[in-house]
Amino acid sequence: MKSLSKKSMMDEVAVYHARIEGRLPARRNKITLIDLFSGAGGLTLGFTDVFGHSFLPIWANDFNAFAAASYNANFGNHCIVGDIVDILDNENVKIPKADLIIGGPPCQGFSLLNKNRAYDARKELWMPFFEVIKRSGASIFVMENVPQLLGSYEYTQIAETASRLGFMLADAKLCAADYGVAQLRWRAFIVGCKFADPNIVFPPKKTNWNPNNGYSDLPFNNYSEYVADAQPWRALRDVLADLPSPKGTELRDVPPPMNLHFGRTPTAVSLKRYKAIPKEGMNRFDLQKNAPQLTPDCWIRKKTGGTDLFGRLWWDKPAFTIRTEFFKPEKGRYLHPFDHRPITHREAARLQSFPDSYRFIGNKIEIAKQIGNAVPPLLASRIADSIYALFAYRRGK
Repeated sequence: MKSLSKKSMMDEVAVYHARIEGRLPARRNKITLIDLFSGAGGLTLGFTDVFGHSFLPIWANDFNAFAAASYNANFGNHCIVGDIVDILDNENVKIPKADLIIGGPPCQGFSLLNKNRAYDARKELWMPFFEVIKRSGASIFVMENVPQLLGSYEYTQIAETASRLGFMLADAKLCAADYGVAQLRWRAFIVGCKFADPNIVFPPKKTNWNPNNGYSDLPFNNYSEYVADAQPWRALRDVLADLPSPKGTELRDVPPPMNLHFGRTPTAVSLKRYKAIPKEGMNRFDLQKNAPQLTPDCWIRKKTGGTDLFGRLWWDKPAFTIRTEFFKPEKGRYLHPFDHRPITHREAARLQSFPDSYRFIGNKIEIAKQIGNAVPPLLASRIADSIYALFAYRRGK
């Protein structure tokens, strides 16, 4: 593939700085996008007007009917439910033309949580992702996945396929906390572009910095990594402090944020366990130390690992990764910093950076899956910055 000329590279650098400084021109026509494996739409949300962008979602797909219903409730009735392989095999389905393809093929096959290291067919869902790219004529794609993807054999296959289709690639492992999300969530992103080297504008500059790293990591010592007005990481206090106590134990037909701000009814033993580890940061090891009679035998036998199980969050730090069963303290560090309860659906949604106005469809288990599986929209919006800069560069050529 031909490399960009020195002048073209300089032009891209100029576009990059224009993006950072908010000087990019507005487009007359919105950039159209397709979201594959969309879930409830967290990635799409980051590319929309809600987060300051003018991308236009026109088609989407997800296997889960509840997630697709949530997507459609927020973006219009164009998310198709079903297996993408079957959909592409159906000659009656036409993939619309689009400028951009985004999405995260199911990542369980790569996940460290997956104990089965044998061949996993779910890894291969990047192939229909590229089929949609071909049929849509998209000139840019964004693929999201677990960080382990970037060191895998599948990544080599993805890169080779992208190259054959004429794409130049950039990739990075990004921490959501570095982009304004109150959560230490790491994700991998691959950006492919046909008309420019995406490495010039990707990864996006960090908007937030870790206050615990000391002087050496402050933004003014890392001009190349941070925006000019970078702020410290956001913490639970920043996004949860205004919420009142949860009410009830079920979804409610009331205005947000209280529609998703409900609790659970803990057993007497569970409540005793919560109270036995009252301080921020405590976990199952502290429970065993403070109340061995309340500690499950399996935890006593497991003397290493699992330091986040039955853990309390910190009020002045970001949350750890929010997964799909955040309402179960035994699954991770999901206990409220000082209340004797796990975090609520509303709290989890805010820690994922969803606005309270976002509509989720389904029962509380399905909504929890949608929240935990989503790409944080605020992180997605910073990816959208880079993609917009690429399209602006193309327009200015």
